[in-house]
Amino acid sequence: MAQSKQREGKSRNPWWFIGAALLFLATKGKTVLLLLGKFAGPLISMGITIGAYALISPIWFAIGFVMLILVHELGHVLAAKRKGLPVSAPLFIPFVGALITMKRHPKDAVTEAYIAYGGPLIGTIGALAVYAAGYLFDNPLLFVLANVGFLINLFNLLPIHPLDGGRIATAVSRWLWVVGLIGGAVLIVYWQSFLLILIWLYFAWTMYQTYIKSSKKSKPLYVGGVYEVDVRHLQLPDWYLSGQEHKRDLPFTSYCKLTGEHMVQFEWDVINFRGELELPVPATVRQVRLEKSRMVQKEDGGEKFQILVRVDYDKYENDRYYEVPATTRWKFGLAYGGLALFLMFMMWNIHEMGLSQGIR
Repeated sequence: MAQSKQREGKSRNPWWFIGAALLFLATKGKTVLLLLGKFAGPLISMGITIGAYALISPIWFAIGFVMLILVHELGHVLAAKRKGLPVSAPLFIPFVGALITMKRHPKDAVTEAYIAYGGPLIGTIGALAVYAAGYLFDNPLLFVLANVGFLINLFNLLPIHPLDGGRIATAVSRWLWVVGLIGGAVLIVYWQSFLLILIWLYFAWTMYQTYIKSSKKSKPLYVGGVYEVDVRHLQLPDWYLSGQEHKRDLPFTSYCKLTGEHMVQFEWDVINFRGELELPVPATVRQVRLEKSRMVQKEDGGEKFQILVRVDYDKYENDRYYEVPATTRWKFGLAYGGLALFLMFMMWNIHEMGLSQGIR
């Protein structure tokens, strides 16, 4: 009897459950926390996005809508993995969608188009599964979700950067960007979509920067870095380090890491200095210049030799990036157009059958 009362007391005491949970997390729960920590950002953003859509629609529609976006983004992830490119987990943005970031740039237009096509392709398959489930269970909500899924993937096929269609166009014909520029303006008037306005403006600005502004004489590009060197052990005269006129060119080596970062290394042998900087874009380094040097007093009473290094570079333009064989262009063109036509047919089919009516 006493034992049963003790167990009953524990079950009614909330602190007992909290203590047990903390004990689990401190021992066997470490692995679980590590796994959750890795996906914490995507899961939290997914939850927030579902909550945001639930404010204006039924909760099950909000969940299904976000899951369709997830399937679309996973299509990009799978395509990138097949090409050996590391990507981030999907990050959801309420009323905008979701995105993944590539940790290394594609090597050519074919790779970029392949990864871009993976999203609408897998997303369409996901929407088809929902469509089939609607027939199987005779559920109006599933038909509505399927229709929305087809619309999501069709919207992403617009030939406008940074939408998937704009990236697929790199392997078909860049003239599709002109079609997207004009057609996007027409759709803005027809749909009056604030999101489409933002995407179109970004696309138009990118086109201007790439094809109009870049044709003019551009300002020199550079990055700089400040370094501190311990020179107390060097046998150098005091007057050499105290002078301010140490401007000179430094020998350098530029390279690209396997993870895609473009780096430049440089050195100053007199003071045994070795440094490096990461370039923000693929670039051709013109020169590495020592701009300024001085002795600085540290809080611990010591001195360090501080130098300012500037790296001047030109943005590297891969002229062969858009070189795509004619047969490959036709393959991507047929796949691109075929998928767009199929999505339009499915939306027409749902509309004609009266299955796209609103849900309560």
